[in-house]
Amino acid sequence: MSSEPPAVGAAAARVRATLDDVFATVERVRDASARRLAEIRATGREPVTGDLAALRPLLFGHLGALVCGLGFIAAPGLLADAAWYLEWWQTGPSGGPAQLLPDLDPESSALYDYTDWDWFTGPAGGAEKTVCGPYVDYLCSDEYVLTLSAPVLVGGVFVGVAAADVFARTFENAIVPVLREIPAPAFVVNAPGRVMASNTASWTPGAAYRGGRGFETRPCGDLPLSLVTAGQSASARPRAKATSRSCWE
Repeated sequence: MSSEPPAVGAAAARVRATLDDVFATVERVRDASARRLAEIRATGREPVTGDLAALRPLLFGHLGALVCGLGFIAAPGLLADAAWYLEWWQTGPSGGPAQLLPDLDPESSALYDYTDWDWFTGPAGGAEKTVCGPYVDYLCSDEYVLTLSAPVLVGGVFVGVAAADVFARTFENAIVPVLREIPAPAFVVNAPGRVMASNTASWTPGAAYRGGRGFETRPCGDLPLSLVTAGQSASARPRAKATSRSCWE
């Protein structure tokens, strides 16, 4: 029988359920994007930016309380009329969908090169699920966000990324209450070790966890996240919170 405290299992399950819901939305965008691009390929022509407008009803329908940004990001060179392109929509100031329109001119000094960021490089490198953040999203919202992403493949070839943004505060509001049920310091970290939510001021979101004596780490299902809990012998100390560049900067 497992000796894991019930509160710890409940917290790991809440993390998994919360982000599984977001990844389910990402997977819908992934599948719809792949179908649309395969349809265009079947006609014998190259896809163009206008072809991706067919995704908009799906994107609009899944923006809401949890998902604050959603879309498809093309691999450079995929589209015949744009070297770089995002079919990306977010919740606007009025509450309705608003399109993100960054500078994607390859000749511009202000080009938004999205291919360097973890949410793109993870899927491009074969990761089925990537969680990036928390980071300050200077381009979209000026708030701390998490970006969840997955690769889009057509005929086995990588053609881009499906992704969703979640405000870090929304994620924390869902997770912190169950973390507080754990009678010890506890926090959630992503694959690089960045704290995403915590029940203690000693490990604030954004702090870097690199392991330590007295800490136990548990996976949160198949997500690239872990739940870390500390006993009385825990000796690690958090590193200073870094100023994080936006994945959309």
